[in-house]
Amino acid sequence: MASRKIRILTAKVGLDGHDRGIKVISRALRDAGVEVIYTGLHQTPEMVVETAIQEDVDGIGISLLSGAHMTLFPEVLRLLRERGAGDIVVFGGGIIPREDIPKLKGDGIEEIFTPGTPTTEIVEWLRGRLARKAS
Repeated sequence: MASRKIRILTAKVGLDGHDRGIKVISRALRDAGVEVIYTGLHQTPEMVVETAIQEDVDGIGISLLSGAHMTLFPEVLRLLRERGAGDIVVFGGGIIPREDIPKLKGDGIEEIFTPGTPTTEIVEWLRGRLARKAS
């Protein structure tokens, strides 16, 4: 990871049209020196995975506010594994009920950041997680 910038794809999956949070996170990551590829609104899991593979990203950050997190997050993970890209770190945020977080983590979502999480905490977590991946 030290030889190049961290590359993160940020995405809004499904019919969720609220993008303020993902734009704030994308900007915070960019300001911290991370290369960010933001896919925009209304992405399908297939579109996100295809873009992540094409862009050779280290991680994918998904924001969901629509309530479809228990379907869309696992589908992204399934498609990554199916395409041989299961090593891409997937993390998420948005309006995720606390009781759903352990299940999502059990499925392979590495971290969930809920509203109010300081952006510095997200950047620090990501750097630490990708440092472990590189070693």
